[in-house]
Formats: sequence, structure tokens, C-alpha cells
Amino acid sequence: MANVIEAKDLKLAYNNGKNVIIENATFNIQAGEFIFITGPSGSGKSTLLKSMYGQIKPFSGTLKVGGYDMKKIKKSQLQQLRRNIGIIFQDYKLVNEWTVEKNVVLPLIITGYSLDVQKVQAQKLLAHVKLTEQANKYPLELSGGEQQRVGVARALSKNPFLILADEPTGNLDEFSSGVVWDLLENACEQLNATVLVVTHKIPAIFNIPYRHFIIENGGVHEVH
Repeated sequence: MANVIEAKDLKLAYNNGKNVIIENATFNIQAGEFIFITGPSGSGKSTLLKSMYGQIKPFSGTLKVGGYDMKKIKKSQLQQLRRNIGIIFQDYKLVNEWTVEKNVVLPLIITGYSLDVQKVQAQKLLAHVKLTEQANKYPLELSGGEQQRVGVARALSKNPFLILADEPTGNLDEFSSGVVWDLLENACEQLNATVLVVTHKIPAIFNIPYRHFIIENGGVHEVH
């Protein structure tokens, strides 16, 4: 299987290298794998995720995502890469002035897909996350769990090869968390998407094989 993410001696740092977050990280992640990343608060979990969609560049070493070298990636290449990555945030990051349906197809709007394509994809995804009845509501009319399901649907809107989720169930109750985990399992199995989830706690019940990396003291280690 092809590697979707390759890191070798990866160093991530802020403040021109003075504030080192991750150092000498070496790992490979293949297509269709489900990955949990855990570690103490402030250990660098979110920083590692940000490096994978180009929000911060590697300070040294190499990081390749979807074949792109994230240290040397050009702006146009980064835009192309991000079109094929789905991102899920802990605080949902929905547009409160837009309907649920329009939020789901935001990535399609940005990319310039036709209204017909947007409509079909929105209907399909809202059915998938069991929110068809809420299509014309606004995010603040939904519960936190429902808002996060909109976030998952949005991340799936362009059939991404990679899904990055930063504490996707951090603000949710047990039932809503279970629904989100089911959706992410489903994306991995049925879309063959590679899914990386930063979380404080791996769910007790998880139905598909996964790998677990822990970040401690700047190192990224796989737990076997």
C-alpha cells in the first residue's frame, strides 16, 4: 500500500526554531489506515495535525503528505492538496449565518462546483449523518452533537483521501461521541480514507483496526 504520510526526522518548532514542539519524529501512515494520536495537553498533537495541512511548515527533517513535500510545497500545490483533505475541528467552525445544507457544501462552493452538484452532495451527506430534517436550519439551532455531525459531513463533501480530526468529540456527550466515531469508522472503511484523530481518550468500543501514536516530550512513538 502507498504511504499517504511520511515523516523522517521531523522537527516542528515555533519562534524561528527556539520553541521546539516535536523533534526527530519518523513514521509512515498508509492509505486507509485509522490513526489515533494521544498525549498530554500541550504535547504537540494539534501542531502535528497543522503541519499535515500546511498551516505550519517543518523546521527541519521531511514531511510528505499525499506525495507533497510540506517544507517545499508551493501555494498552488497546497491549495490542491487541501481540496482533497477533510478537516474536523473540536469547535465545529461552522458559518452561523448559513444553513446546515450550505455549511455542508462549503468546500464545494470554494472550489466552484455547480449548484446542482452541491444540492445532490448535500442531500446525500445529510442523509448519511442523519440530519436530512435539519437541512434548512442554522447551526445555532442544533445541539453540539448535531453541529459536529454537520462538521463531519462537510469534511466528507469532496470524498477526501485524508481526514484530519482535532478532538472531534471533545465537547460532546457520550451518545453524540458514539455517532461521530461511527461516522469516522465508516469513512475509513467505505471511502478507504486515511483518518487521523487527535484525542485525549480512545473510545472504549471501536470496531475497526487502528494504530495508536503517543506524543511525549517532543517524541512521536507508536504504541504496540
